[in-house]
Amino acid sequence: MLWQALADLVLLIHFGFIVFVLVGGLLTMCWRWIPWVHLPAALWGAALEFGGWICPLTPLENRLRQAGGDAGYGGGFIEHYALPLIYPSGLTPGIQYILGLAVILVNLGAYAFVWWGRNKS
Repeated sequence: MLWQALADLVLLIHFGFIVFVLVGGLLTMCWRWIPWVHLPAALWGAALEFGGWICPLTPLENRLRQAGGDAGYGGGFIEHYALPLIYPSGLTPGIQYILGLAVILVNLGAYAFVWWGRNKS
């Protein structure tokens, strides 16, 4: 039970990191220090996709699940709803490249929006 809870916690952190990578630039509207944290995270996220690498959180989560005696992701709410977003089926290097470009384009748009809004007023 403890291992499953820790694996679910890692999965939630992983999901939160993905959301932060995608739209964290918008938080700059509230906190001017966010780019110092967000830009490295976004670059890391894009690099993972361009390189076709696996995020270190994935093996950690899998080890925790195995330690708890679970071999798969079936079961609870988190696995049913969050896993397909983090680990989509049919993920290919081409799709990962598109996802990396999406990270860059979404964040360029977010930072342009924030910058334009600040300079307009």
